[in-house]
Amino acid sequence: MASAPLPLDAAPIRFGTDGWRGILGVDITLERLLSVAAASARELEASAPSDRKSREVIVGSDRRFLAPELAEAITAAVRGAGLEPVLCDTPVPTPACSWAVLEREALGALVITASHNPPEWLGLKIKGHFGGSVEGDFTTRVERRLQAGGISVPRPGDPVRFPAMSAYLSGLAGRVDTAALRRGLKQTGLRLIVDPMHGSAAGGLSRLLGGDEADGMVREIRSERDPLFGGNPPEPLAVYLDALRSEVTASTAAGTPALGIVFDGDGDRIAAVDERGRFCSTQLLMPLLIDHLARVRGLPGTVVKTVSGSDLMRQVAEDLGRTVLETPVGFKYIASHMLNGEVLVGGEESGGVGFGMHTPERDALFAALLVIEAVVAGGCPLGERLEALQAAHGGGGAYDRLDLRLPDMEARRRLEGLLAETPPEEVAGAAVGEVIRTDGVKLRMGPGHWLMLRFSGTEPLLRLYCEAPDPERVAEVLAWARSFAASV
Repeated sequence: MASAPLPLDAAPIRFGTDGWRGILGVDITLERLLSVAAASARELEASAPSDRKSREVIVGSDRRFLAPELAEAITAAVRGAGLEPVLCDTPVPTPACSWAVLEREALGALVITASHNPPEWLGLKIKGHFGGSVEGDFTTRVERRLQAGGISVPRPGDPVRFPAMSAYLSGLAGRVDTAALRRGLKQTGLRLIVDPMHGSAAGGLSRLLGGDEADGMVREIRSERDPLFGGNPPEPLAVYLDALRSEVTASTAAGTPALGIVFDGDGDRIAAVDERGRFCSTQLLMPLLIDHLARVRGLPGTVVKTVSGSDLMRQVAEDLGRTVLETPVGFKYIASHMLNGEVLVGGEESGGVGFGMHTPERDALFAALLVIEAVVAGGCPLGERLEALQAAHGGGGAYDRLDLRLPDMEARRRLEGLLAETPPEEVAGAAVGEVIRTDGVKLRMGPGHWLMLRFSGTEPLLRLYCEAPDPERVAEVLAWARSFAASV
């Protein structure tokens, strides 16, 4: 199937839930990046606390086409704003830039990345002085600076460079006993197969866990740089993980059970594949992490989940006596709780997980270390560990998500109006017992049985989320939702 034609006109510069993104060469150009970087640097300076004396702004990038070169180019914009750019010496996971902000006490970070978007996309993420994504009021002020004009002129120069990846990995190694993980992998006979999807997290777990004690039990696939990402978006979804599933199941069939770990293009989202090749999103990994951190490690704090997160997250947390806070979709809402209270772990269904003991940021490499720690501590492969966890907390369920493109904005408006005024009282033959409006409309039919409808940005795009007792029921509910949306 031919891909959709690229737009010919640049979209206005508008920040979304996690930065500014667009098509490289159309929306994202050097001229525009220089202006946005200068305005962002000025706002980082203006927003910093009075006791932050640093003039440094961390500048990094992922592995996308021209991303490293554009990162170096925008150091001139930072310098032109009267600040000191500090450039990561290689492409790095976005969380490495957040780590660098905290370690160096910098004003913030500018990261050239489009995360999990298709290869033709690029963008800019902004990290604040606290080591996490800036909030909407910050980006609104950046947009106002751009509209007002008078952006400072770029000032060329040779930026200070520093080994950001090495510093980041050293920081992670200080939070998890990597030597114990290596021994645990060897003792349990578990092979770790890592798929960074050609992204900037490549090599991270191998460097952390690939010592002699692991004895060849850590292997990476698709770790070389490929700006086309093998022809698929670098997003940790089951549909893009055939190679990882094949490697994992082949290892298990040969007598060595394997655990597959996958990262997105800029290393802030995670998913896994169990020893039988089954895809495990954060809908399952979050409950595992809650159980491990609260019950095994005994760490304090609340659990924060987005409204689209599985009921199993809440069930495990509450069974362990933890308070659960529920937010709209978007990690920025979780990060806000991390900055303002004691949080054990916070996560979203799309793969982002953050930890109160770490940075107020999604960090897939750190999450992977803790998933491995939980599996090793359990003494059995991931699939068995998850089955035992589900059995201990009321049984398992199934989950899926579907993006449905509507015919036009008028169809969206009709559907929005109907959901606002008279949401369905029945879904695929099941009575709706509760309507939740935290974000979109969530129709709850019972424990572990719900459908959520949520519109994306300003597009005629409807996101459908469903949790149900089994995959067949999930498919039935999503099919009902498609028909419902088409009938309005």
